[in-house]
Amino acid sequence: MPTMSKRATTQEPVSTPSSHASDDQAESKKISLYEQSREERIKANLERMQKLGIVDLSQKLRSSLPPKRTPNRKSSEKCAPVLPPGPVRRSSRLQSVTPISYVEVRLANKDRSSEYEGIVLEEGSKPEIYTEEHEKLLGNTEKNWELFVDGCGKDGKRIYDPIRGKTCHQCRQKTLGYRTQCSQCNMVQGQFCGDCLYMRYGEHVLEAQQNPNWLCPVCRGICNCSLCRQAKGWAPTGPLYKKVSKLGFKSVAHYLIETRRLQVKEEDSCSCFCTEVAALLRHGNSGECISRAY
Repeated sequence: MPTMSKRATTQEPVSTPSSHASDDQAESKKISLYEQSREERIKANLERMQKLGIVDLSQKLRSSLPPKRTPNRKSSEKCAPVLPPGPVRRSSRLQSVTPISYVEVRLANKDRSSEYEGIVLEEGSKPEIYTEEHEKLLGNTEKNWELFVDGCGKDGKRIYDPIRGKTCHQCRQKTLGYRTQCSQCNMVQGQFCGDCLYMRYGEHVLEAQQNPNWLCPVCRGICNCSLCRQAKGWAPTGPLYKKVSKLGFKSVAHYLIETRRLQVKEEDSCSCFCTEVAALLRHGNSGECISRAY
């Protein structure tokens, strides 16, 4: 019978404890050599830095910096004691004179500034100009109108009603209460509530209802609601009634038209005076110019 040849088997070397120990010793030698070379490099660098004076400079800089202060919470929480006010120090020559009290003067100035607070209106894209005809179209009611009663609840707020309410052209509120009706346009733009008609135009809603020829502010060209003013290139006025009434004006429309008209009259008189003076100067009448100036 043919004999089968056996395959040669290779045996792996078996690790023994003695081999592990020798490996550890070799690695420890490597580490010790690395540490030794590292310490030598550190020493060499320190010697080089000392020769250059870098070490002394860093120590001086550290000593010159102020130490950081940690915030003391207890000291911040403690409030400084309130000391009683000491005696008022006055000059010897003023001791016999009674001190002046400025309390009344300050109160008077404060009351005056709050009562006559200046009204500043934004400038629109176009100049706001009124004529004498606009001034003639202002309302002149002599009847009083109680504000925030008609169409309002007990709390003084408007009663909004989408079904029975009517829209006011000025405030855009669809509420209950009296409304005007324009004899010319006969449109929604001619409907004004009693409060808006009185505060913004100085008119009485009941008088407007009784007048069959009554024209709304839109048809008269004096409407000062935000939409009409923006359509003319003028800025909205906002709520002004309290301010203008303190200044003695009947309504917002009276304030706008009368003040603008006054400015135009002053500018016209000033321009006429300047033209007269220029004409006299051309003819050499300087003495007459001085007499007219005074």
